[in-house]
Amino acid sequence: MSGRTIADRYELATILGQGGMGQVWTAYDRRLDRRVAVKLLRPDRVAGPTGSDAADELRRRFVRECRVTAQVDHPGLVTVHDAGSDGDDLYLVMQYVEGADLADHLAEQDPYPWPWAVAVAAQLCAVLCAVHAVPIVHRDLKPGNVMVRPDGTVTVLDLGVASVLDTDTTRLTHTGSPIGSPAYMAPEQAMGGAVGPYTDLYALGVLLHELVSGDVPFAGSTALGVLHRHLYEAPVPVRQKRPEAPVALEALVLRLLAKDPQDRPASAQEVYEELAPLLPKHGAPAGPLDPTRPFLRPHAPWPDRAATPAPVPAPATFAAPPSAFATTPPALGAPPSFTPPPAVHPYQATPARPTTPPPGRLDVARAVDEVKKLLGEGRITQAVDILGATLPAAAAEHGEHSPVVRILRKQYAATLMDDGQYRRALPELRRLADDRTAEAGPADTQALQFRYDAAQCLEQLGEAGAALVEYRAVLPYYENAYGPITSDPGRALDIRHRIGQLLLAVGDHTAGRAQLQALLYDAERTYGPHHPLPVDLRRLLSHQRDVRGG
Repeated sequence: MSGRTIADRYELATILGQGGMGQVWTAYDRRLDRRVAVKLLRPDRVAGPTGSDAADELRRRFVRECRVTAQVDHPGLVTVHDAGSDGDDLYLVMQYVEGADLADHLAEQDPYPWPWAVAVAAQLCAVLCAVHAVPIVHRDLKPGNVMVRPDGTVTVLDLGVASVLDTDTTRLTHTGSPIGSPAYMAPEQAMGGAVGPYTDLYALGVLLHELVSGDVPFAGSTALGVLHRHLYEAPVPVRQKRPEAPVALEALVLRLLAKDPQDRPASAQEVYEELAPLLPKHGAPAGPLDPTRPFLRPHAPWPDRAATPAPVPAPATFAAPPSAFATTPPALGAPPSFTPPPAVHPYQATPARPTTPPPGRLDVARAVDEVKKLLGEGRITQAVDILGATLPAAAAEHGEHSPVVRILRKQYAATLMDDGQYRRALPELRRLADDRTAEAGPADTQALQFRYDAAQCLEQLGEAGAALVEYRAVLPYYENAYGPITSDPGRALDIRHRIGQLLLAVGDHTAGRAQLQALLYDAERTYGPHHPLPVDLRRLLSHQRDVRGG
């Protein structure tokens, strides 16, 4: 395949690695004359033998996830240059960098200095704060998806890729395997439950445990055995292997590895604040690939040179694994004085981008036509900006409760959800639901739809408990409003499916399995045994039995 040109622009050169779902290549960008890394994914291998519909859905998810990922602006994240499809492949183009992935970095140090571990984790916390604010869940945080550059900065790779591969809410591939790496997989992810920021924090705990102690907390000869240990065994405290590690660091690792997500730290920001006192505050970096460097000499050039420097050899270039391509500006880790932005409560709206309504009388129809055109062209972010500017102006001109404002608000909320901006969509949906309920009552179809969409936002934001409350509140209306389950079961079955996954996510495995087992019976009765829903439920329940049995 060497010499193949992707999208008439990216000429593949050398393969870096490959797996069951795709390959990673070095390539040359002909237009800008630069080296890049190209990741190729095969939709048919991910979606399985279910036909072209599943592959087409994966392509749509891929484009959407790339667009959502592009919203995250942080120097610790790989920069995506381009994405699309070429023939049977989906492609992702990123800047190629020199450095070592964290797995190689760890292997070269025996033992890995605990201050280095703290510095790596602190930089990862700064990245996760930005990622979770979107919100995005990485789902596959592990040493192979983290690069350490020669200047010591850490870069996270493959953001959004695991979400694309997760083609259904069961969190399983068509082979029945959960998305992610077993050694770093949180209990709720191992059970096939809903994932959230708390899932990434567990993976961070596994990674930190490995850096400090030299081993992952749970290992085994089979993937199922490892997942079983994640669910039922307590991790060995790191100071049993590294007594020189600080007590506070050991306590933090154990909290990150809590089985119940509610017992873990509330956010990556909270983890950073606990790591901050352990970060180095003076001294000189040990050399290239020292992850404490961004804290010892923040924003300093690399390498440090005298006024008249002697020639120095270039740092070694490490072969990158399949996911090892990234970019980040020099020495931009989070220094000890850095405080990530405070987490926004999911019921609060993130301030919209500054926009200025057009002067003079507002032409709502014209704005709506422009939005429809942009949405037809797939330019969702621009459509969001226009709606965000139009809505307050329309409310001032027509009144907050006018039909035109209601229509605009509904379109705004729907477009925000399409753009993955769940934090901004949630308050709009709350307002729509409240207004509609006041007018037509709680059983009104449209009011229930708004509440259902709000529950979806909460689920995407990682607020599993709040999402459970909302789904449970609307479920009786759907079951009663649409008659017996055999007449129009779609929405009720979907809500029950989400409730089951969220119960698994919050650690209530018994209730979650009971919910899914009852759902399987009703889904088979409604759709037949070969429908995708009962097929996926049987696969998920079988996987859970295997994990419980070890």
